[in-house]
Amino acid sequence: MRHLKLILTGTVLMLIVGTAFPQQVPMYSQYIMNGFLINPSFAGRDGYTTVNLTVREQWVGMQGSPSTYAASFQTRLLKNSYISKSTSVRKKLIKPTKGGKVGLGGYIFNDNNGIMRRTGFQATYAYHISMGRTQGIPNNLAFGLAMTGYQYFVNTEGLIYEPNDPLINSFDRSIFVTDFNFGASYTTAKYYAGFAMTNLLRGNLIFGDTSSVNRNEMGHFFLTGGIKFPINNDWTVEPSGFIKSSDMLFKSIQMDLTGRVYFKDDYWAGLSYRTGDAIIMMLGLKYDRFYFSYAFDFTLTDIRASTYGTHEISMAVKFGESARRYRWINAY
Repeated sequence: MRHLKLILTGTVLMLIVGTAFPQQVPMYSQYIMNGFLINPSFAGRDGYTTVNLTVREQWVGMQGSPSTYAASFQTRLLKNSYISKSTSVRKKLIKPTKGGKVGLGGYIFNDNNGIMRRTGFQATYAYHISMGRTQGIPNNLAFGLAMTGYQYFVNTEGLIYEPNDPLINSFDRSIFVTDFNFGASYTTAKYYAGFAMTNLLRGNLIFGDTSSVNRNEMGHFFLTGGIKFPINNDWTVEPSGFIKSSDMLFKSIQMDLTGRVYFKDDYWAGLSYRTGDAIIMMLGLKYDRFYFSYAFDFTLTDIRASTYGTHEISMAVKFGESARRYRWINAY
């Protein structure tokens, strides 16, 4: 009976993922909370040093359902900062980052989707350019390039299949894939917009592949944007959008339309609609330098009868006093 459940689960997942947005990359409902996971140009965007943990359990209650775990770190190399000083051995070699234009980041992740698992890392370099000011804060144009590497593993334990099946036996169960992601963004005090693409090499740089099968990862394309409308000194409304697509172009376009309300920047709540998939409720709060947020995806497809929904938790801590954070602003 357990084997039968695994077969049925795998079949359902393949049908759902195959007809909806191809989930070859992790999915996040709270992309606003940590845009760095989507777009490498966001590394060091706000000048803080940030550590973030994201846990996403999709379709809870269904065996073999997708889950994602990610831990990230990002920072801005500010002028005269400790990090920029400590990178040189001799004093005469000290070259502080001009105007704090360089952002660095990285994260490790474990993404599970049925019998497939990706476990790996990403290292990011971002370059920020001042484009004037809005309300005394620089308008920021940024470009980011990330190198990613991950183990792609297929777990057939407990799965009933024909041992002599040429399709299954032609693949290596475990390989290591290296690729690159690119992103660009423009940020002001009122709004932001970004574009990112993943898998520039389409997964063709593979290690440990002994098969003759032509493996290809799809490239994914992301458009993000949002704008803030202050209601008064305490309340702010922020509508935003997130468009996802892949090499399948118009057959795989999916959109998240989101609205969030902030109270004194310390508490927020939001509602999002993901086309053809889910309605998402979001809650969050800030305490001192700590940020906590939770999202619940209410699935709109027929699969909702077999699950308890999707849960996503994100926690972050930001280091860097205000003086340090805005030192890069004064350098322009």
